[in-house]
Amino acid sequence: MPVFAKLPNEEWRQGSLPMGVLDGCGMRDWSVGTAMKIWLPWCLLSFVFMVPGCRSTAKPSPDMTPSPDISSELATSDTPTATWKPLTFVDKPELQAGTGAMDADTAPEFSTTDSGLKYRILRNTDGEKPTDASTVTVNYRGWLNSGKVFDSSYERGEPTSFPLRNVIDGWTEGMQLVGEGGMIELWVPSRLGYGERGSPGSIPAHSNLHFIVELVSVN
Repeated sequence: MPVFAKLPNEEWRQGSLPMGVLDGCGMRDWSVGTAMKIWLPWCLLSFVFMVPGCRSTAKPSPDMTPSPDISSELATSDTPTATWKPLTFVDKPELQAGTGAMDADTAPEFSTTDSGLKYRILRNTDGEKPTDASTVTVNYRGWLNSGKVFDSSYERGEPTSFPLRNVIDGWTEGMQLVGEGGMIELWVPSRLGYGERGSPGSIPAHSNLHFIVELVSVN
């Protein structure tokens, strides 16, 4: 039996150790009290060294908290949050650079369509509204939730033309809500944008997209 092995209860009650336990150490005739005086300090000393050793070998849990940048791009319009909101057109002067004037009575709230597209008209006009079969000429700027701009015709110095059937669903739907000469802000949920694929090099997967668009002409 090992030196530190726990003895059966009935043997402690008899007041003596079983024959052979201490025989090899020449302590056959020792009493239980004497043995305990010798064993107890060694038991306590062993415990003192065991506990720190167990603590030191424990592996720390990895930090699973996403970075703020990643968190902001993965937040979706379908996920409620009490503290987070994306940067909109009026929140950052850089997003307004080069654009035309807004109406003075522009409502701060976004409207939401059945598809989940959010929008607000920043400059209203009586001009022609496009259909999904139209080709439009526009000036625009697009940014992520964080405010990082990923595309802009303003920086290129000229408007862009394209058929509405050849763009993301959020654009096809959103551009039909504004008249020629008007300005609209679009908040496009991921499923109406580039979805889980994203756009390599500029738009991460599952990103919401934000646009300011001035509709120059409809063809």
